Amino acid sequence: MTSESLKKVVESSSFEPAARLVASDLNPHALNAKYAVRGRIPTKAEELRTRLANESHSLPFNKIISANIGNPQQLDQKPLTFYRQVLAMLQYPELMENPRLKDSIPSDLLARSKELLDNIGSVGAYSHSQGVEYVRNSVAKFISKRDGYEASPDDIFLTAGASTAVSYLLGLMSLGPKTGFLIPIPQYPLYTASLALNNATALPYYLNETDDWSIDAKELVKIIEDSKAKGVEPRCLVVINPGNPTGAILKPEAIAELLAVAAKYGLVVIADEVYQENIFRGEFVSVRKVLCQLQENDTQGKYSNVQLASLHSTSKGISGECGQRGGYMELIGFEDSVRAQLMKLASISLCPPVTGQALVELMINPPKKGDASYELYEKESSSIHKALAERSKALFEAFSEMEGVSCQQPEGAMYLFPNISLSEKVYAKAEEQGMEPDEFYCSELLDNTGICSVPGSGFGQVEGSWHVRTTFLAPGTEWIESWKQFHAKFMDTYR
Repeated sequence: MTSESLKKVVESSSFEPAARLVASDLNPHALNAKYAVRGRIPTKAEELRTRLANESHSLPFNKIISANIGNPQQLDQKPLTFYRQVLAMLQYPELMENPRLKDSIPSDLLARSKELLDNIGSVGAYSHSQGVEYVRNSVAKFISKRDGYEASPDDIFLTAGASTAVSYLLGLMSLGPKTGFLIPIPQYPLYTASLALNNATALPYYLNETDDWSIDAKELVKIIEDSKAKGVEPRCLVVINPGNPTGAILKPEAIAELLAVAAKYGLVVIADEVYQENIFRGEFVSVRKVLCQLQENDTQGKYSNVQLASLHSTSKGISGECGQRGGYMELIGFEDSVRAQLMKLASISLCPPVTGQALVELMINPPKKGDASYELYEKESSSIHKALAERSKALFEAFSEMEGVSCQQPEGAMYLFPNISLSEKVYAKAEEQGMEPDEFYCSELLDNTGICSVPGSGFGQVEGSWHVRTTFLAPGTEWIESWKQFHAKFMDTYR
């Protein structure tokens, strides 16, 4: 149409414009969902980041430290060379035939790239909705070696990070408010947000902060019985190990007690194990391994019906490839009819990112000793792990020196969750500004130092206690010293 004819159409229109949608027109369950790690404080941090880009800013700091979310490469963790070189070959296979590059490419890297390409095909094409069979086979071998019990590729679903698996599982099991999901408190807000979206009921069980964030199986039983008495049917038990935001590692004996509760009450167990490579003290033992051991020693079939979904991801560990969206879910003990519905959900999404699937294979099957790429891979991965361990220790020691702060030393993951005693003056000031006391603390921390953390109220905490969740991903110790200085002034101001 010409501009003249378009003008005539507009001029001949006789209607009044209809109103646009407002929040009250939307799904109320979506409105109820909250996600603290990208909530009010991180939003404010982005506004301050924009101000910092303006040379005339008057802020008392020169950069934002994004300690609110486990996003390693945003905080200068370098990608592993081996990963990115293989991905480059998959994205542009002609590189493998380039005579100027061919001789400089490590032989094992070239072989791995060709093998992946032969089994995946173009990374620009859809894969099977459950994921590339070759990668699922590799994942099954990894799990078998890790746990000492055989895994099957048929039980593996490759996913767009672990979050997609959580969405599939919670969405499929939710039957409205009468369906209950046991989630740890503190928890990762993905779970409460997903339950809100599905109009399901969260059944919080509190971790024991003074006992390394342990779990009391007897408390779980009480919560289950109380829930059933109120007409809410417990359907699922979520276990995050190593913990987010606590950094605690569950001992095998504690996992066995949880599985006994799940077996008795028919609870589906979701084992969120995305931090299994981030271990600084103690040892990670998978929920799957403990279940296999229980079943091996079970002569009465008590554990034969346990349904377990175990999750892992390329976003954490030494990979830190959050933006690539790679992950997997292993299903154990599920009926075929339920698997078929999960397969349907995966099919609706067509497939997870194919480069993410390739990264899963690289994560669980890295270069081996003797391979041409091994030395550099080992140097880089060891350096990342060592740096994380050192920074976790430095931040823990800093919190230990701060007035009114207590903190459990992290055993794994990439977070600390210090408990902060706040005064009545802080309570009054926070109320005046429409905030929780810990949110006010985080807001003041951001305004004065540029450190973006998340209030514990966004993760759940024992009533009357106040926490802050922070990563220890940011390099250096200058920001830690800045936090210490801020805290001392804050406590003096609101003493």
